[in-house]
Amino acid sequence: MSGIGPLEPGEGTTAQDNSYTVHLRSPGRRRAALAVRYARHRRLTLCLAALAVLLAGGGYLYGTRPRQPHPAPTPRPSPAPYPAQVVDVTYLEDLPAAAGAPPRSFRFGVLVGVDSGPPVTVTRVTQPYAGLTLSTDPAAPFRTRAGSARMITITMHVTECGKVPKDAGMPFLDVTLRNTRAIQNHSFILGPRYAQHLSQALKVACSNSVE
Repeated sequence: MSGIGPLEPGEGTTAQDNSYTVHLRSPGRRRAALAVRYARHRRLTLCLAALAVLLAGGGYLYGTRPRQPHPAPTPRPSPAPYPAQVVDVTYLEDLPAAAGAPPRSFRFGVLVGVDSGPPVTVTRVTQPYAGLTLSTDPAAPFRTRAGSARMITITMHVTECGKVPKDAGMPFLDVTLRNTRAIQNHSFILGPRYAQHLSQALKVACSNSVE
């Protein structure tokens, strides 16, 4: 008997085909798996984006927060002026000799004023000529307040005519001043009227001198 019948599968053919079909996923299952992965990725991306917005917003608020102004420093009180800056000594006039004054003595008045600051004390008044002595009334030390002035009577006595100038060109008084800021020695030039009266008084005092 001859003829061709149905083909028989070769050895091992059926086992190989069955194994391939077992591991092959259907299109529906692949789409479902991709959708799950996409949803997870999308949620993670949205969370990270929201966190970035929060951090950026916090940084902006911190950067734009108005800074509290620093308190202004407390101003320090101004120091008191130096006494020589606020004291003025002005020549007034020559005065008649005091009763009972020693020979070759003469006197005159000056005005001591203080413009501002704490009170100023005059601790000493002197003059530059070796042949003269000087005293004040009131006697030093005396004090003068700011905004006021007081008259001082100065008495000079010639002790040695050979040591006084015959013509005092620009005489001055040396005054020691003290306030809460400092102690200063200052020379006050009293002007041409004082120079003229002093020269005249010295000539009168020494006119009969044999020195």
